[in-house]
Parts: sequence; C-alpha cells; structure tokens
Amino acid sequence: MTVIQAADLLRELVRIPSVGGTPDEAGIQAYLADLLRDSGLEVDHWRLPLAELTAEPDFPGMEAERTESWGLVARLPGTGGGRSIMFNGHVDVVPPGDLDAWHGDPYSGALHGDLLFGRGACDMKGGLVSALLAVLELRKARPRGDVLIACVVGEEDGGLGTYGLLRRGWRADACVIPEPTGLAVVPANAGALTFRLRVPGLAAHAARRGSGVSAIEKFLPVFAALRELEARRCAEVDPLMRRWDIAYPIEIGMVRAGDWASSVPGELVAEGRLGVALDESPAAAQAALEAAVATACAADPWLADHPITVEWWGGQFVPARNGDAELVQRLVRATGGQPELWGAPYGSDLRLLAAAGIPTVQYGPGDIDLAHAPNEHVRISEVVTATATLVRLAADHCG
Repeated sequence: MTVIQAADLLRELVRIPSVGGTPDEAGIQAYLADLLRDSGLEVDHWRLPLAELTAEPDFPGMEAERTESWGLVARLPGTGGGRSIMFNGHVDVVPPGDLDAWHGDPYSGALHGDLLFGRGACDMKGGLVSALLAVLELRKARPRGDVLIACVVGEEDGGLGTYGLLRRGWRADACVIPEPTGLAVVPANAGALTFRLRVPGLAAHAARRGSGVSAIEKFLPVFAALRELEARRCAEVDPLMRRWDIAYPIEIGMVRAGDWASSVPGELVAEGRLGVALDESPAAAQAALEAAVATACAADPWLADHPITVEWWGGQFVPARNGDAELVQRLVRATGGQPELWGAPYGSDLRLLAAAGIPTVQYGPGDIDLAHAPNEHVRISEVVTATATLVRLAADHCG
C-alpha cells in the first residue's frame, strides 16, 4: 500500500458528495460495494428496511429524511480458529456550509503536499480509506479470524447504518471505528442528545412593539441559563475527558423566529445539542436541561405564565465505554508507540456496538477540530500510518 494509493482512493470518495439523506449517500455505498467485490471479498449490500427499523423502540434516531438507504458489509474470510474483527466507518458527511469560507470546491479532493482537502476528508473518509486499505492488505496475510469492513450510513444523525447491520445479524469479536482521533486511542464517548425549544412570545406590529412580547428577547436569558448549566456540568469530569476545555458541550445550532421584518416575533424555535457525561443516563441529562429551562422561565413574569416547551428529537447518542482492556492494549501495541488515550466529547456508533456486546474502540487519522469545518482536510501520512496499525492489530487479534 502506498501514499499514492491512499490519496487516489480518498480523492475518489471525497468527490462523491455523500451528505446524509441525499442520493449520493446510497451512491457511495454502491461504489464501495463494487470496489470490495472486485477485490475478492464477500459482499453483503442490502437495502435497509427503513420503515421496520425506525419503528423499533430502541431506534437511535434520524434527522435527515431518507426514502432509500443501503447497508454494506464485506468479509475477508479467515482460515479458521481465530477471532474476528470489524472495521466500521461511516460514509455520510455533513453539508459543506458557507461555500465562500472554502478555498475551493468542498468536494474537490485537492491535494496540497501531505494534506487532502474536502468535506468528509477528515470525518471520516480518511479513516474509512485506512480501514479499506488495511482489509485489502490483509488478503496477503490470511488471518485465522474473519476481518469485516462495515461501510455505514446515517452516523452523523443517529446511527442508522450500524443499527441496521446489527439488526441484520452482523457481529465480530472486536471492532475499531477509524474516526478522526489524531492517531490517539479513544475507548469512550460522551453522549449527545438533540433538543428543540419553543419559546412563546406575543406577535404585534413592530411600530407598536410595546404591545407585543418578543420571543427573541425571552430566549436570551434561557440561552444564558444553558451556558451556566454547561459550566456546572463540566466543572468535574471523568479523567478520560480532562483534555477538553468543554467536555460536555451544550450548543444551540439553529434558531428560527418571526415571519415578517416589521413584526414582533410571536415564537422562537431553537434546536441544539446536549452533551451527556460518561456513565450518565440520558434521562438524567434531559432532566438537568429541563430544570435549567424551567428555572429561567420562573424568573421571568411572561415565561412563568407562558413556559418554554422542550422537545427531544433526532439523533440520541448515549455515552459508552469499551469494556475490554485487552483490545485497548492490543491497539496500543499495534501503534508501535505510546499514543494518547482519551475519551471523545462527541457521540458515535461506538455506543451501538458496545451495547451489542462488541468491544469497540476508536482510532483513526485526522484532527477532530477540522471535522464539520470549512477547508476540512486530513494528512495522507496519517491515513497510511493508521492503515499499518490496523493491519498489525488484525494480525495480532485474529491470529
């Protein structure tokens, strides 16, 4: 495996704008299914039964609308007698955002020295390429246990793809998710819950704004209350999370209010994300946010009589830990060095795999600070390093 091979494959994947919920999310799965099949692997490429999966009581949530989605798992059969391992990587990416903030086409896959640019290059097509090339490299080694590569959809908005492959019956004795960790070993994830606030106001003509109540104005003290709640929740954190200045962020990502420039807005809708602490139940995290909102409402005469409503919707990522110290030790050994060890402040499919009894850890190329950002990029040298580490891990784990 060469740097050129890694760059070429990653460029091809970045050039497919596989934003969650778009036709290209299914299209990249078809591209990868052909690639894996042509490489001699056993391929399971199936249409996900969306209606059936989303009706399940433990379905992890979905924010993008989808009429068609596909699962993809390829298997390199072992020679027998060894343990299996899965590499699990998501193909969906978030939208590029403000195009003027990019230096060029966000789907160009442009290579500048060691850096390959494009939406999804870091999160996480670079890691996916590491896993793909590792599996192809392992064809020569003929490990005793099976090696699986799972290419999944819908990770960014809940975990549809991994949930679907588990429902289809795919399992392994261990799993690595090559999310961007900067080549650190990450055995735990915080959780993240999506919420919606509906802030009531009283509409009126802007020329007589005193006769109305601005929902925007009433939102401001609630936003301040959420910042205070975040500070309290991050004051003391698990040792794995101490590297982060804000271990369990609370952020408002979308705000909509009013329908006319010269009117007092009668309602504001804010949608955001609540970080869930390691070992904290989602119910406890929800209760903390609802209590903070209720306290802010009680301090305002208007909101005391017209309280804000809190809705929980979309992706619901519970926190999770890898329970297998041996897997972590094997991965550390496979790196050939002394990698950093920390917990991630974001949710991932780790929690779905761990809940299914599959020891899972994250390790991959890329800086998480570049994910979802303009001019997202990854170092090809890190992609190559991660590939070599995954090959050594599989050889050690599978026998």
